[in-house]
Amino acid sequence: MRRLLIFSLLIGASITMSAAKQKISIDRIEPANWFVGMKNPQVQLMVYGSGIRDVQEVTTDYPGVRIDSLVRLDSPNYLLIYMNVKDAQPGKMTLLFKSQKSKLKPKTFELKAREKKGEEHKGFDISDVLYLLMPDRFASGRADNDQIAGMNTYTNDRTQPSLRHGGDLEGIRQHLDYFTELGVTALWFTPLLENNSPDNNGFSTYHGYATTDYYKVDPRFGSNEEYRLLVNEAHQKGLKVVMDMIFNHCGFEHPWVKDLPSNDWLNLHEWLKESNGTSDSRNTSFQQTSYKLTPVVDPYASEVDKKETTEGWFVSTMPDLNQHNPHLMRYLIQNSKWWIETVGIDGIRMDTYPYAFAEPMAQWMKELDEEYPNFNTVGETWVTEPPYTATWQKDSKLSEHNSYLKTVMDFSFFDKMSQAKNEETDAWWNGMNRLYNSFVYDYLYPNPSSVMAFIDNHDTDRFLGAGRDSLMLKQALTLLLTVQRIPQLYYGTEILMNGTKEVTDGNVRQDFPGGFPGDAHNCFTKEGRSKSEQSMFSWLSRLLHWRQGNETIIRGYQTQFIPYNGIYVITRRWHRNTVMTILNGTSKPATMPVARYAEVIGKTTRVKDILTGRYYDLSKDLELKPRQSLVLEYIMEE
Repeated sequence: MRRLLIFSLLIGASITMSAAKQKISIDRIEPANWFVGMKNPQVQLMVYGSGIRDVQEVTTDYPGVRIDSLVRLDSPNYLLIYMNVKDAQPGKMTLLFKSQKSKLKPKTFELKAREKKGEEHKGFDISDVLYLLMPDRFASGRADNDQIAGMNTYTNDRTQPSLRHGGDLEGIRQHLDYFTELGVTALWFTPLLENNSPDNNGFSTYHGYATTDYYKVDPRFGSNEEYRLLVNEAHQKGLKVVMDMIFNHCGFEHPWVKDLPSNDWLNLHEWLKESNGTSDSRNTSFQQTSYKLTPVVDPYASEVDKKETTEGWFVSTMPDLNQHNPHLMRYLIQNSKWWIETVGIDGIRMDTYPYAFAEPMAQWMKELDEEYPNFNTVGETWVTEPPYTATWQKDSKLSEHNSYLKTVMDFSFFDKMSQAKNEETDAWWNGMNRLYNSFVYDYLYPNPSSVMAFIDNHDTDRFLGAGRDSLMLKQALTLLLTVQRIPQLYYGTEILMNGTKEVTDGNVRQDFPGGFPGDAHNCFTKEGRSKSEQSMFSWLSRLLHWRQGNETIIRGYQTQFIPYNGIYVITRRWHRNTVMTILNGTSKPATMPVARYAEVIGKTTRVKDILTGRYYDLSKDLELKPRQSLVLEYIMEE
């Protein structure tokens, strides 16, 4: 018995000595810097390091800075520092970490001056046209970032639609003049942040939606500094830049996944114990989202349906973040502000918006709006019924809680146009009637001018599908660019790029011709485009440049007419200035009875079609060719 007691004491002493010798380390602090003069003076610092939770005290003697609290989470390898910088000036402070176990080196943390006030950050709006592109698929300006040492295994192979192709920020920068020539005014890049996930059976995260570092541009695209310089140069050319963000989920290789800061950092993560910490969800209790977004607004929704929507993982390689954790949400809110201040972005597109919990997301939007009242964020709200989309817009009367989300995506417009392009416009429901009936519900939106419409994007079939029907494409673009909406185009539409998702998403995300070394076909130049590509480019460019600064389109009151004789007419009026969009929604010639539209024509007779430069006489009926589009501009004579 005595021997056993002595042995136990020795073991206990050994454990105590081992714990005493365990060193605490500081690996990194996020964010790496912050800014003075923010309306919310509190800053959260997330400190990563072995055993860092056991630090007893953190101090600084920097004038105007106060350490409010230290938060110790479930994992010993994280420490949250909350400090107040309300009265601080720009400069570098020293943070002292006191620990009985280890002597830790002081850390320098910089407070920077803001380049401009919050209200001076001007976001995108109805005066803009957004051009969506995938950086990996648009253009490569550097070869030295194609293979980055130390990253998880990946391959660049342009013959494989689901692997990386090597596009980067420098490639985009080299073609900024292309965007101004085309006539768009804002660039939306799919996510740029690090996605350090290994290739998996011919698939990769080239798309950018599996973030593994929220403060670092993926080095295969470039650096944070390259991003900042690109935004600055875009601004000099009159182009805004919109950043794609994801608060719903992160990438499986994010450090949080292997070492959860707290047990409630992720939703429904228990299955990871069954998979031994891998993303292989087979034979586990893994719960995938239902992808059905209606339960979050359905007054009759069951709890199980709501939980599947908001807590189920998008896929097993994209862990679902729990926005109800206040420390995680503070991290994400700060991250969005940091990118606005650091890079100077002009807007945010938030991915998978309704999948995240609504209340913390509203908190984010409210705080962002208070700090940047003229900034703009658009949320992806993928349901094709207008009442659903309208529910998510700021100040909606359809919701009990204000989302504070200024701009929503018009999936109804996309859906109805996708159907109408294959139909004849009849007297009731088909063809352009679908668009008419969609706009009818604009009374539900607090601000229809802040709804973003599109005809395709990176998650849908391209508008042309597997074909090249430019007549119907022109009709869709004519309507998109003249109605009361913020328009969004998808890269390559201007040169008739097509493709479907039937085999893989990569087939609607093909490389832009001429963007990569060795491309024989170069669509960045007039000389490199085919006759049909140049025709489409010129037609769209003319419409886009006409739209720029056009007060009738930006501010004008909208009037639409029920499709008649297969013809859909919709007008915009600003004082007496009038724009009349006319679409023959049939594959046959059609006659437009001018007298039916007297309320928006008045005594006007001579009008100009801005698409062709041709003049028309409105004193007599108009004869329209099959699928013809007209945009008539005139000053209404009363």
